[in-house]
Amino acid sequence: MEKIGLIAGGGSFPLLFAAEAKKAGREVVAVGLNDISPKEIEQYAVKTGWFRLGNVDGPIAFLRESGVKQALMVGSIPHVNIFGGVLPDFRAAKLLLKLRDKKAGAIFAAIAEEFAADGIELVSTATLLEHLLVRPGLLAGKKPDSDTLKTAAYGWRAAKAIAALDIGLTVVLRDQTVIAAEGMEGTDECIRRAGQLTSGRGGSSLTVVKVARPDQDMRFDLPVAGARTLRVMKDSGASTLVLEAGKTLILGMEEFLAAAKETGIAVIGADNSLFKL
Repeated sequence: MEKIGLIAGGGSFPLLFAAEAKKAGREVVAVGLNDISPKEIEQYAVKTGWFRLGNVDGPIAFLRESGVKQALMVGSIPHVNIFGGVLPDFRAAKLLLKLRDKKAGAIFAAIAEEFAADGIELVSTATLLEHLLVRPGLLAGKKPDSDTLKTAAYGWRAAKAIAALDIGLTVVLRDQTVIAAEGMEGTDECIRRAGQLTSGRGGSSLTVVKVARPDQDMRFDLPVAGARTLRVMKDSGASTLVLEAGKTLILGMEEFLAAAKETGIAVIGADNSLFKL
């Protein structure tokens, strides 16, 4: 049985991947991050090693000695960790000192090079999960009207702009006006903030647009969406969710579509061609 390495971040995503890998007949060797990764990952993995965030050499050695040739990074790592609380090992410190660009994408790419130097290829986050990638078109709900589509088109451009600057991937709009843009707080908190800012002010419902970075590396930090986000949208007065097709993963497709039906939220898989950009 072929092995695959799983570098597990936080949330349910690592568990979803591990379950799918097991179904596909792959043996999962997991790298857990202390106080971040779900403990349940051990139930799916044939072998699990636990390391602190900032340790690069340990996980590489663990996967190499376990016979892993391919691995992927799945799950969230809070961006606030870059401001403190992370003690890099010697290999990570050397890596960081060489980097001019300290944005997340550059750090992840440099980490991938370190893994490759030891014979471990980091592969796409969507590996074995291609069926969960958002497809183009209307995924759920009623087709939005022309005003909502105009707002979504403006939101697409705004979201791509902040994504290019590595600020966030999500914007929340009303009537072609950005109410909130995602920072380190994450998608759901961005939506809640927009809801608070517009609460009691009347007007049309909110539109949420979530995209990938213009130069998205499929190995790292793919945009994801799940049922929880739809429920947050409902509570915040949002009725339309636009997700980038082919680059956004749905965590739990059946639950997601059921939540879309329950909340009445329209979900659209989009790309540049939808908005004629």
